[in-house]
Amino acid sequence: MDLQAFKQRILPVQGRLFRLAQMFLRNREEAEDAIQDVLMRLWSNRQQLETYQSVEALAIQMTKNLCLDRLKSGRFRTMQDNADVSDIQAGTTAPDRQMEMADSSALIHRLIDGLPEQHRLVLHLRDVEEYSFEEIEQLTGLSNANIRTILSRARQKLREGYLKVNDYERGY
Repeated sequence: MDLQAFKQRILPVQGRLFRLAQMFLRNREEAEDAIQDVLMRLWSNRQQLETYQSVEALAIQMTKNLCLDRLKSGRFRTMQDNADVSDIQAGTTAPDRQMEMADSSALIHRLIDGLPEQHRLVLHLRDVEEYSFEEIEQLTGLSNANIRTILSRARQKLREGYLKVNDYERGY
């Protein structure tokens, strides 16, 4: 694969890879480093990329594995990326509503972090990246029925966790 083919096939998915890395690592700089490592590995192995049915699926798998390796290593320290909170606070809503929205956002992130890795991946691919079920099937190797089950369970777990925390805070 030459430079032009690499640019055409790999660089368009760079944004998706970054968002996936940021979902796992919760740190913009760590996510950028991870994506740079993935792109370097893909470039180093560019001659073998033609043998893969989906280079995008390979890139996603590499990103996921690299992020999990970084999380498991002792040198990684978690720093929450407060981009969501600053985006909410930049609006024109009342301060109490801004704080409520920031708390809800932080809660959702914590609940997602508590999901099993496969649930987080499928949820991210479907609801954030808006992949079709067929695309997720190709990327993950899971069956369509399995993807739907995982997605349903992940959403249900998020819903239950969110309601449990909010009901508890209201004193019900």
